[in-house]
Amino acid sequence: MSLVELIAQADERGLAASGLACLDRCVPLLGGDDELLRPLWASLADGADPTAWGGLLDEARGKLEASGSDPDEAATLARRMLEAAPAERSAAEVRVWADACSVASLQIHRLLDPAENAADSVDASRAGRTEGVSPLVEAELRRQVAVLELLAGHGTAGLRRALEVSTEGRRVLRAVVSRRTRQQEG
Repeated sequence: MSLVELIAQADERGLAASGLACLDRCVPLLGGDDELLRPLWASLADGADPTAWGGLLDEARGKLEASGSDPDEAATLARRMLEAAPAERSAAEVRVWADACSVASLQIHRLLDPAENAADSVDASRAGRTEGVSPLVEAELRRQVAVLELLAGHGTAGLRRALEVSTEGRRVLRAVVSRRTRQQEG
């Protein structure tokens, strides 16, 4: 099943986890630490207060405001993901956000991938056509699909594994950003 189809079929929790996972993997671009979004992840668990989402989102935004604005296109896309996150975790609002985060995260990975990317846009890869997609973008696509499949197949029991998938992606992106910074300085 394509990423677009998975997003279309996901429930509110799966959509929130999908958007949050995309944002979480891009936190290194915003200067945030690895624990920055952990409270938002916890708010997706069974028994958590769904109305806490907006307040937790404001806290995360406040912590990242101190890092200022970065003129880098990839960082700008990541910041927009955070700014666009809906204050209320309704299915309609998180569906739009999750879809936008999916596109933005793939674009970020495309911008940061030093390998040649023959694909014209991320839209084709989201629809399931991955020929010509660079390795970093293809890996991000796999992570997005994995998060949605984990939540669809396991409900809240899939949250821990979805967070692990996101953490792995964040480490990869942090390494790419670090390498890129060293190349620009050297």
